Amino acid sequence: MFVSSILINLINMEDAHIPPTLTAAQTAARLGIARQSLYAYVSRGLLPALPDPHSRESRYSAEAVERLAEQRAAGRRPKAVARSALNWGAPVLASSIATVADGSLYYRGTDAVALARSAGLEAVAALLWQVPADVPFGGTAEPLAGGVTSASDDLLTRFAAATGDDPTASWQRDPARLAAGCGALVRALAACLLGTQPDAAPVHAQCAAAWALDTTGADLVRTALVLCADHELNASSFTARCIASTGASLRAAVIGGLAALSGPRHGGTTARIEAFWDTLDAAPRPDTVVRQQLSGGQAVPGFGHTLYPEGDVRARALLAAILPSRPEWGGWIDQIVALTGQYPNVDLGLVALRRHLGLPAGAAFGLFALGRSVGWIAHGLEQRGDPHAIRPRAVYTGPVPVR
Repeated sequence: MFVSSILINLINMEDAHIPPTLTAAQTAARLGIARQSLYAYVSRGLLPALPDPHSRESRYSAEAVERLAEQRAAGRRPKAVARSALNWGAPVLASSIATVADGSLYYRGTDAVALARSAGLEAVAALLWQVPADVPFGGTAEPLAGGVTSASDDLLTRFAAATGDDPTASWQRDPARLAAGCGALVRALAACLLGTQPDAAPVHAQCAAAWALDTTGADLVRTALVLCADHELNASSFTARCIASTGASLRAAVIGGLAALSGPRHGGTTARIEAFWDTLDAAPRPDTVVRQQLSGGQAVPGFGHTLYPEGDVRARALLAAILPSRPEWGGWIDQIVALTGQYPNVDLGLVALRRHLGLPAGAAFGLFALGRSVGWIAHGLEQRGDPHAIRPRAVYTGPVPVR
């Protein structure tokens, strides 16, 4: 909001005072860090980068830099260190599945955007699960024992009702059955999303058939699924890992991931974007709606991502395929970027895809969940290699214990 208020003042007041900013060199010197470390601070959301209209180099609010310098000094206290570690802070566990580095997303060292140009979700699943490509999704698809019987609009409820675990989930401890069982979980989730029975066809082809999409639409769905497959230790993947670390089934990990994804600060953001988009469509001037949103102290949903200060590469890939035929959308998206300094994120890209293809309401969240289920399973599998349950300690702030 600090950036947004500055930009709004510049628009509405010709003589607006511009708060002082610092160059990268000045910022690094004030924080006592190397220049190459500055980008890490920006990517972790500790310091917003501001566009400089006169050069390509970002600048940094002097006030924000000073505030961060004070926080760094205070951060040596255990409570502050613990809080920052769980809020876009230092890594808290090891994983070889995915990472965001230098503004790009990688799946086991391979650029995810490059994969999304041609790979299917099944191939990405094999990569993330580290199994041969034909194993998880080979053969026929078994029908769901419970059927897709739930009338609930909630994907989690439908999936939980249509699937089940035996008492020990023995297939997960049988190397010969493990990969196929993981593939069956993804197929089951696809069936619950589409209201069908599991199918042996590629997941994006199943979506295309259920939603009557042409080849171009099917390819766009494939791209979205691959781009959503994993994103390091986001809230839902961390939840899935915690569940798997207790010895619970991979199905339970997927259910936990779905629950976490549904929150409005995670995949549930798609619902907020849909509502905001409806407001923009109904307004004579979209920029007026945006200014009202910002002046009310609210962020614009679907814009900004801490790990991508220069723009979410997943959204960029999706919008590049959509906006050429939707120039009116590109117009107000550019206006929001100019007003806020924030770029579209993957949630906005998924909503744009849903609207562009005329998919059912909730399909943006559904595609997010279906793609990410591959990552939840990957994290569950990786965590099963650790014999210990994830059990961090809390920094106690309650009353002093009395003996």
